[in-house]
Amino acid sequence: MSGSSIATIAPKVSLRETVARAVRAAIISGEMVPGTVYSAPALGTRFGISPTPVREAMLDLIKEGLVTAAPNKGFRVTEMSDKDLDDITKLRQLIEPPIVREVTTQIPEEDIPHLRTLATNIRDWAEKGNLAEYTEADRLFHLTILEYSGNSRLVDLISELRAHTRLFGLMPLLEQGRLAASAAEHLELVDLIEQRKAEEAEAFMHRHIDQVRGIWAGRKG
Repeated sequence: MSGSSIATIAPKVSLRETVARAVRAAIISGEMVPGTVYSAPALGTRFGISPTPVREAMLDLIKEGLVTAAPNKGFRVTEMSDKDLDDITKLRQLIEPPIVREVTTQIPEEDIPHLRTLATNIRDWAEKGNLAEYTEADRLFHLTILEYSGNSRLVDLISELRAHTRLFGLMPLLEQGRLAASAAEHLELVDLIEQRKAEEAEAFMHRHIDQVRGIWAGRKG
């Protein structure tokens, strides 16, 4: 991965998390290719660190579904088939929009500014072209909304589903100059929640998930 450096990652985090962020960024940018196996020593050499924190970071990424272990070889970047993506889309469509409709009238008024800040962070990271931070901000925003359901199992399920797919198609969207506009749409959802428009918020989520699947469809282009 040419140009990769842990020095460019945000400070005040552990070395393990620093490496995990760097690897996420490499996967997003296409430097680390789905299906390809990467060894901890080789990655450590590229980052200028020992293999141990690399192995620790990769264990975290395994939990996120971004890589899988290749025994005696290293770690393989996860591949997703179109059927995998279709199955995940169907599950998200069944779960997320109805929950968003349900919580729209339950989210305290005093929490709206925080949601707006989270949505703004998504837009800002997209405008800066930082895909690693963008995907984390996007994850935090959506899971924060779902947490108002009080159903931790549901939140964990959606988190797992999103982790398997959140990196697909983002680089082409960034290169086409469309990512910032797409990211700004999250502020529209906050507006709908603030106005207590539950049915409109549900419809927004259906469109949003469909749009994400459309982005995935162009991930090879």
